[in-house]
Amino acid sequence: MEFPVTLSLIAANVLVSMIGLSNRDFFEENNFWIAPIRQNKQYWRFVTSAFLHVNATHLLINMYVLWEFGRHLERALGASIFLMIYFGSLLAGNIWEYIDNLNKPDYRAVGASGATSGVILSFSVLAPFALLGVFFIIPMWAIVAAVLFITISFVLSRRENTMIAHGAHLGGALAGGVLTLILVPGAWTSLMRQIAERLG
Repeated sequence: MEFPVTLSLIAANVLVSMIGLSNRDFFEENNFWIAPIRQNKQYWRFVTSAFLHVNATHLLINMYVLWEFGRHLERALGASIFLMIYFGSLLAGNIWEYIDNLNKPDYRAVGASGATSGVILSFSVLAPFALLGVFFIIPMWAIVAAVLFITISFVLSRRENTMIAHGAHLGGALAGGVLTLILVPGAWTSLMRQIAERLG
């Protein structure tokens, strides 16, 4: 089977999300909820919440991103490094959200967006001048899209009462980029060479 890791992650997200959407107790016991994490040390929520989604559209968007970028990373980096980037981004995104919302005990969130943001940034580090269709229509270099994504996520994460976990996007994206530079031999040199060639 080609892309076994990417397909397994998609299958896990779909399965857990379907259980969560059909079983409210399961959803409540596994979402990212500040109060039980702080008070009852329910640290598993940092991971399980990233496999839950609020509806089919939310799930579909994240799984589309994971499929489009994950298979490229899995092929280029191998299963182990790809998984480290995926779960490192997942955890970093939720840790960012936890720190940002520490004094909001009722704060809750779900979704693989932190992990998929990291996957996008990892791809952008490795292929900075790949042409992406942002919002499916606007052609943009991956590195430009990455910088815009981080900037917008940071600005929106500073707003109060947002319905989207922009902090998870930001933390996951930054982690994905940094982990790629650390874990992939020659990634930094390759990135700088590609930028120099393009600018030169």
